Amino acid sequence: MIDLDVLAHRIPIIAATPAGEKLPIDAADVIGKHLQALELGVVRAARRDADGEWHAVPWVKQGILLAFRIGEIASMSMNSGFSFIDKDTMPPQRFTVGDGVRIVPGGSAVRRGAYLARGVVCMPPMYVNVGAWVGEGTMIDSHALVGSCAQVGANCHISAAAQLGGVLEPINASPVIIEDRVIVGGNCGVYEGTVVREGAVLAAGVVLTRGTPVYDLVRETVYRGSAATPLVIPADAVVVPGTRRIRGGFAESEGLGLQTPVIVKYRDEKTDLATTLEAWLR
Repeated sequence: MIDLDVLAHRIPIIAATPAGEKLPIDAADVIGKHLQALELGVVRAARRDADGEWHAVPWVKQGILLAFRIGEIASMSMNSGFSFIDKDTMPPQRFTVGDGVRIVPGGSAVRRGAYLARGVVCMPPMYVNVGAWVGEGTMIDSHALVGSCAQVGANCHISAAAQLGGVLEPINASPVIIEDRVIVGGNCGVYEGTVVREGAVLAAGVVLTRGTPVYDLVRETVYRGSAATPLVIPADAVVVPGTRRIRGGFAESEGLGLQTPVIVKYRDEKTDLATTLEAWLR
């Protein structure tokens, strides 16, 4: 039995121990239970409030940082022949058939402290980092990365070579959020706490950061993040790579433009038909 109230109380106290001073005697036990709670999905690095807004859970991220602090460098060779050298608090997870997770052979790894729900499919090679949360029925395709503390909903497709950035510090910084039924196309990059709402589709090559303006051709508006708020992609938006003209004599004379994502439509039956092939792969 993991007492979450005890974890939420003890972790900030342990984290406040000054560098160079000996950590409390229960530190290793507390952090071990914390990583286990993350793997069970009973705690998460971010929460969604009733108004739909996402926020980081600082004590959860503090616990992950403490796992690095108390760990020692160790060899973690595996029976498959792969060799890993990392903090001994962060070994790769081992799954059983009973977990209901498919990890296809070929060099994938899921770090300790990450949660994968039943029905998740992992195509090789891919990587899920500590603190990440991946919902039921989601596919993580080849060469895809789910970064530290990234939150991925149910029935998503994280396509080949897509990158979901990780955020551990500062502890109050919200991680990347991918809500349910989102399709993240090949070679996409989603970084800096960007929130992609339910049902959105990111076409191949779309890159989203806090400083990326996204132009909505349907609603004739521009979505931007700020120092205090993340970029938010609306539900069911279909986002493709685009360009915008650079003003100024030299740029205009050379016909230069900057890459910018563009929302060209909102998801409909035709969009859904184009994605039904994925169900056959499961």
